[in-house]
Parts: sequence; structure tokens; C-alpha cells
Amino acid sequence: METENDPKTSVPELKAAKKEKFKSGKRLRKRCPRKSHAILCTDDRPDTLDIHQEQTKNRIGLLLPIYYERMLESPFGYYRGAAAVMAADLSRCNATGLHLQICGDCHLMNFGGFATPERKIIFDINDFDETTIAPWEWDVKRLAASFVIAGCSKGFSRKDSKNAALAAVRSYKKHMRKYAGMSALQVWYADISFSALINAESGGAIMKKFNRKRLEKAIENTPHEREFEKLTHEIGGKIKIIDAPPLLFHVKEEHQATFFAQVEQAYENYLNTLSHDRQILLNQYKIIDIAMKVVGVGSVGKWCGIILLMSDSGDPLFLQFKEAHPSVLEPYTNACEFQNQGQRVVEGQKIMQSASDIFLGWTTGDTGRDYYIRQMRDAKITPDLDAMDRNNFMAYAESCGWALAQAHARTGEAATISGYIGKSDTFAKAIAKFALAYRQQNESDYNLLFKAVEDGTISAKPSSGSSFPS
Repeated sequence: METENDPKTSVPELKAAKKEKFKSGKRLRKRCPRKSHAILCTDDRPDTLDIHQEQTKNRIGLLLPIYYERMLESPFGYYRGAAAVMAADLSRCNATGLHLQICGDCHLMNFGGFATPERKIIFDINDFDETTIAPWEWDVKRLAASFVIAGCSKGFSRKDSKNAALAAVRSYKKHMRKYAGMSALQVWYADISFSALINAESGGAIMKKFNRKRLEKAIENTPHEREFEKLTHEIGGKIKIIDAPPLLFHVKEEHQATFFAQVEQAYENYLNTLSHDRQILLNQYKIIDIAMKVVGVGSVGKWCGIILLMSDSGDPLFLQFKEAHPSVLEPYTNACEFQNQGQRVVEGQKIMQSASDIFLGWTTGDTGRDYYIRQMRDAKITPDLDAMDRNNFMAYAESCGWALAQAHARTGEAATISGYIGKSDTFAKAIAKFALAYRQQNESDYNLLFKAVEDGTISAKPSSGSSFPS
């Protein structure tokens, strides 16, 4: 029998276990030298156009031209839509063998500010469509490469773009070491206050003022009321979402009744994935209208839309439903443990994010497609790349590195990762070198897609009509 004086594990033994994690991380350098992360293996590389076509075969055909059009806006636009291409490349890179919950599509536009349930604005990763258990280095490499590619697309020099990638990885290293010294609960309760980031920003007074205004605007009004004014109008005494094809539209009139019935059934199934108190809250609202909505770059062509709900007192609530496909990383990792891909997204997000949307849940439609559902916007603040100069860009890179370290640390492997990275710049320089190499590869892939569109192999002309396939 266990007694107070005879615990199964003593405090000194527990502290020794954390030290052992540092040591085990350091030992991983023998299996995977830190300098080896600089290597991008391109031998026997699959055709990237084949990867894109495989990725899009189950998407809405009418919307695929928008997908390609957005990818062709710039090499960075291409990078955002080519997560599956990079997944194939990352699978051939050297890795430590340490697998944990990762974002899976960790580029710089998948970070931002949003409101916690307590109405505090925090900075964190905000997209988990590709989340799964995989090598942690894959997130770091995709993030670093995104800064080099976006920086060069903005007209920054290769040196400045590389320095931004270095800043992101150095920040990751610094904060991972900090989290490694914290208790599990301290890490779990930690967050990154958006206002604290603004105050600490090294990008100058003008950018601080700009971001403070954005923060004030985010807090100022209930976002659903703001969206209600922008997105709805009254027709024949009924409140309807305003059509703005091809990016926001209703299904064909002859299919609306069936579509509404399908969404309402999926919504009922979604409610069952929420806690009882959230169900009580949402039961005070009823569905008023539903429309399809095109979002992002890599998500274009998936079944995505918005649901307008209103309470008896007339206050609006917008929920977004988004189709969840298997993670692009799944072919190179273990099979997903969840039958529903929407649940994979939700569970991964709850592990990695310091605070998640109170309405985050999942469902399955009549046709067997999986979805996750969340608030459409909740005081969301997205990065404004056009407004960033080199200093702002560098400061933003540091913020993203911090947020990624926090997300990875929540899995309990901060000490192992920190032990592997160490205190030197070896890992950061290797990742930055990889990011530069990947920028060249991405440029080549972008040009290949551009040529395919030019010669008509792929059509990138979006339809302006609001018609929708039955």
C-alpha cells in the first residue's frame, strides 16, 4: 500500500526525469546532426502538378480556378497553397525522430491575434487544417522558409529575408528553453498577449500606433454585429446574407431546401461535440441563412461556408463550417487516430493553442464529408505584410517563433527539443540555409505552375457566376 512517506516517485526523481529529457534531446544530435537540417533532398522528387491535381480531385470544380489564380499571385501565394508539395519534400529530410502534435502548415500567415473566451486578445497560431502528429522540425522549416519566400516576394534582399528566418528560429530556441524550465501547468496556462507584443515591438513607433489601432478596433465592437452590418440585407422581410460571387454565394435556388436540411442535420450533430454549457448557449440561437464562402489559398475548393444565427433578442452570430480533408502530412506519418477529420483538426488545435474558440466542434455531412465548425471571426487580427518594413518583418518573425515554441511546448517535449537545439546558433543557421534553398525550389515550382496555366494545361480563370453544382 502506498503511504505519504512512500511515494511511487519522489520529487528528486521527477526533477531528474526532466534533466534526462534534456540529455535525451542532446543525444538525438548523433542520430540527426543539427547541421543536417540545412540539406534539401530533391532526388526522385514527384511531379508537383500531379500533387496539386491529386489534392484538388475531390474539391468543387467551379472554384478551382480561384485556387490556382491565388497561387499565381506570387511565389509566396504559391507556397501558401503548396503545403502538400512541401510535405513530400520534408518527408525526405533528416529528422530527429521526435514526433508530436504539429501545426502541419506553419507559414507566417497562419498566425495572428484573436479573442480568448475571457475577451483577451492574444497572439497564436490560428490555422490547424493540416495538424497531426509528425516531426516537430517540419513546422520550424515551413515557418522559416515562409519568411524567406515572403520577404523576397515583398522585394527584401535575400540577406534580409534570411535574417528574418534566423530571427524566427532563434526566438523559437530562446522561448523553448524558457518553457523547458517551467512546470506543465505553467506552460499550459501561458499565452502571448497581443498588447504586450505591441509594446515590445522593435519595428518603430509608426507600426506600434498602427497595431494599437487594430487592437482597439478588434476590442471595440462585437465582431458579429460588425459582420452583420457588412454581410446581410433584408429581402421581402427576411434577413439574407449578401451574395458576392464567386467568393460568397448561395446554392442554386432549386437546391436550397435540400442544402438547408443537410446543414441543419450536420449542425445538430455538431452540437453533440460541444460541452453541455455551449449547447445551452447555442440553443438560444436559430439558423437564419447559410451561404458558401471561399477562404484562404490552400482551402479554396473545399466545402466552406457561413451560417447566420440569431437569438430571440435579435443579436447575430456567424459560424463558419469548413471541410476537413486528411492532413497533407498523413502519407508520410502514422494514420490519423480519428475517424472524423474535423475532429483531428479540433483536437489538434486544442492541444496546441493557448485558448480556443468556445464554439469549436466537428461534424459529418450527409455525403460523408467531414467538417469542423467555429466562429467566423472573433476579434481577429491578421498580419498585414504590405504594411511591414524590414524591422517590422523581423519583429513579426520573432513573434511567430515564440508562438510556435509555445504550441510545441504544450505537448510536454520542451526539454527534449531544447536539449537538442542547445544554446548555439548551429540549428538556426542550418534551418535558415534550408529556407534559402527551399525558396529556390518554390520559385521553380511556381514557374512550372505558371507555365501549365499559360499553355492551358490548367485553367486559372474564375467564374463570376454564383451557380453551384448540384
